[in-house]
Amino acid sequence: MKSLALAYMGDSVYELHVRRYLLKKGEVKPNQLHKAAVRFVSAKSQAQVVQAWQEESLLTEEEESVLRRGRNAKSGSVPKNTDVQTYRYSTAFEAVLGYHYLSGHEDRLEELITSAIQHVEKRRVQQ
Repeated sequence: MKSLALAYMGDSVYELHVRRYLLKKGEVKPNQLHKAAVRFVSAKSQAQVVQAWQEESLLTEEEESVLRRGRNAKSGSVPKNTDVQTYRYSTAFEAVLGYHYLSGHEDRLEELITSAIQHVEKRRVQQ
């Protein structure tokens, strides 16, 4: 499957998991929920998670391959609020999640999403 299609699915899957996580934490006001969710789903945050995964050698060879394909995919546009490199790494992040979701690798998907959420929360505490 094409990398951008994987990223499209991964974006949805990650956002759903983030929303569930925030509701379980007790955040219920819509404005708070949105602000909190942006911390997790922003291109910058996702790119930083990818960097952490690579530093920790968390990804398998197959996941690294999907990551490279996602990073190198040409989407045709880049959002105004981020640079091209950050956007490409966030696309790669989403592609890996989409790959696992569509392949039915639920355990590994949960493991990577949990790792991503923990990384974002850890960064928040350090700031």
